[in-house]
Amino acid sequence: MKHTVSELQLKNGARGLLVHIPDASVMTFEINFRAGEYLVDHKIWEAPHLMEHVLLGANKRYPKARVFQAEFEKNGAYNNASTSAYDITYEAECADFEWERILDLTLAAITQPLFLQDEFEAEVGNVREELASRSNNHFRHLSLALRERYGYAAKTDQERLEIMDNVKLTDIQAHYKRTHVTTNMRFIIAGNITPGRQKQIEYLLENIILPKGRSRFVLPKEKPKHLTHPLYIHNDSVKNVYFYLDTFMSRQLNDIEVDALSLANTLMVETLYSKILGTAREHGLVYGMSSGFGQALLNSNWWVGAQVMPKNVSKLFEIMTRELNDVFQGKLDQADIVAAQQYSLGRFQRSAQTVGGTASGYSGRYFFDDGIEDYYQVPQRIKRITKEAIVEIMRNMFAENIWGLGVLGSCSEEFADQMQNQVAVLWPHGTKR
Repeated sequence: MKHTVSELQLKNGARGLLVHIPDASVMTFEINFRAGEYLVDHKIWEAPHLMEHVLLGANKRYPKARVFQAEFEKNGAYNNASTSAYDITYEAECADFEWERILDLTLAAITQPLFLQDEFEAEVGNVREELASRSNNHFRHLSLALRERYGYAAKTDQERLEIMDNVKLTDIQAHYKRTHVTTNMRFIIAGNITPGRQKQIEYLLENIILPKGRSRFVLPKEKPKHLTHPLYIHNDSVKNVYFYLDTFMSRQLNDIEVDALSLANTLMVETLYSKILGTAREHGLVYGMSSGFGQALLNSNWWVGAQVMPKNVSKLFEIMTRELNDVFQGKLDQADIVAAQQYSLGRFQRSAQTVGGTASGYSGRYFFDDGIEDYYQVPQRIKRITKEAIVEIMRNMFAENIWGLGVLGSCSEEFADQMQNQVAVLWPHGTKR
């Protein structure tokens, strides 16, 4: 969607982006605090998550959660919140005609929660149900267990369920008081933000009823460990094999490297005609695969995962190692690169069809490091990606010998060891370059 972006740096220390989309019929709000689980003692790991749940309940204006939600949703508005290891983000979307009412209610919930004991007890039950349902997701279980093994701030849902009862109402009140300060706050507001509306938004946020605090909390200095043995999680009920494979680089990526790695990811796995997934599908080895890349304060990583029948693992890993080695050696056809660029351009255009989608194009980067993506330069950035840049970033991703394999199923530890031995050949290629 056609739009312009401006940054607000308020006197109270809060910062954010206003995404003006002329004639938009809705407005969206994302308000972020660096307030995730890494900031609490591991014994009360669930405190931030429970705090986020209870915060959207009773407040000084509305004595019960249901009363507040009835008022919030009466014209079809939506609100929610999410907690990660690093952040809590509150979000809302509403029709354009009631944007000021919804922003005011959102800020009231964030700034004036009552944290009632009965609502806390109810949300403990709701979160327990949430975690129990998530614990049935084998990919999620494996991913969290791997992150924990690498040394990141993470716990599996099964572990979180075991220690939930350690969290008391006073713990979430203390976490709220520590983290919900204006210098730790970032926001993205998108919609038809006329000059008059911008002044109203600035006034509301400038006068938000929160202490200023000292600064934005710094992300943790996590350094992933190389796993000399695969992480194996035995589950008798799983007859196929779930796996994730990660490789790490001990620094953040620059924009050119992000673009090149994104295109490499598309080339390798993202489409049904990609190098790894497309070839594996042609041989009937796997239904689907997932992959991606991410960044933390001190490192970057690329990962790939799938669920596959044990009899097909060796052939799938053979394809993976062959195709990745071809990239290391520069064996990439320009026609494949152009096709991946066209796919990426189309996906980029599709991602911004809505007000919320457009806002999300900025939130990931901005909430991570206060960086502002140049949205209108993205198509040119995609077109400028070269074969040399793809080869270099993929070599560098495998150059430091920091990697690991996670396996979940009933295949045995010995089988997981065989999987690791087969794929381990990738890293010597990287270290020789």
